[in-house]
Parts: sequence; C-alpha cells; structure tokens
Amino acid sequence: MRIIHFAVLCAAAAWLAAGELPPPVTSGGKPLMEALKARQSGREFSPRKLPEQTLSNLLWAAWGVNRPEKGGRTAPSAMNRQEVDLYAVTAEGAFLYDAKKHALQAVAAGDLRALAGTQGFVKDAPLNLVLVADTAKSGDLTYAAISAGAISQNVYLYCASEGLSTVVRASVDRPALEKALRLRPEQKILVAQTVGFLK
Repeated sequence: MRIIHFAVLCAAAAWLAAGELPPPVTSGGKPLMEALKARQSGREFSPRKLPEQTLSNLLWAAWGVNRPEKGGRTAPSAMNRQEVDLYAVTAEGAFLYDAKKHALQAVAAGDLRALAGTQGFVKDAPLNLVLVADTAKSGDLTYAAISAGAISQNVYLYCASEGLSTVVRASVDRPALEKALRLRPEQKILVAQTVGFLK
C-alpha cells in the first residue's frame, strides 16, 4: 500500500479524505430485466456530484465483495486472481477502490478528470472510473479484459437501475493518466467509464 502525504488527504472532501464509504445498500433497485431494458450509453452529464451513498453502492456493484467468506466479487475474474484495479477520478482527486475494506485510498490530489478521457464531457462529469490491469497478478491482459468487461457491465446495470448516465470509453491519454495515477510498469489502463446524472 502506498503512503500518501497528509496534504493529499486534506485536499479531498472529508469523507473521501478519510477513505470511508458508507456500507453499500445491496437490496432494491429495478428488477434485472428492467435494468437490461434501460441500459444505454450516455454522453451528456450534469456536473452535480454523486451522493456518497450512491458512490458507495456503485463501487460495490462494480467490483465489490459479495461473498466475504471467500473474498468473491460482484464480477468474475479468472482463477479469482482479481487482476483489475478500480480507480475513481473526481474533482477532488484520484482514489483506488479497496474492495475488501470497501474504502477509497487517496492516490493523487487535484482535479485529474481531464486526463481520464479525450472527449469534452469527461472533464465535467462528477466521476470517471478507470479500470487497470495488474499483469503481475495474471500475466495476460486477456483475462483482465474479460473482468473489465464484466465490471463495466455491472456499472451500466447499476446506472440503468438508478437513473444515472454512463459510457465506457477506450479513448484515454494512457501515458498521462498512468503517470498521474502513479501506476507501476505492470499496471496497464484498459478502459475508463464516465458516470453522472443526466444533464
């Protein structure tokens, strides 16, 4: 685990700085078939921030632990290697999602949203998720890509259930964002996914 300077933590909102997320609400929402019917990509986002409960639920739906006794996740991974790291990029900074603790670890302070994609809407949306393959865990990007696809679809279904807009994108300035996120050479950005309220 990286040690983040205290000033980085102070730069974020209080609940993000502490890394704490409220427990996810894992019941309710639209029935699966209704969420599938409503699932779509959107490219117009309100700048309004997501409530912390919504962020908590979204991260858990994407890649959270749903079987604590085994450490199983809401999306599959080959041989349970869990080779995808999920980063949240907001106006306050960049954070790594720790699924076991259901918490966010500060990685970098400041608004890095413009680095999370090349389209204009990316810099104004409240949240950009970045899915990163850790080849030290799998050695093969194919497995990580499959996991990332499942994680992305979980985000789509959560957003369809909750009336949020989202779009997954491969258009990312990878060198700039990898540097900003302080990724190791073994970590490779796969895709990013923008999430927010409809404009």
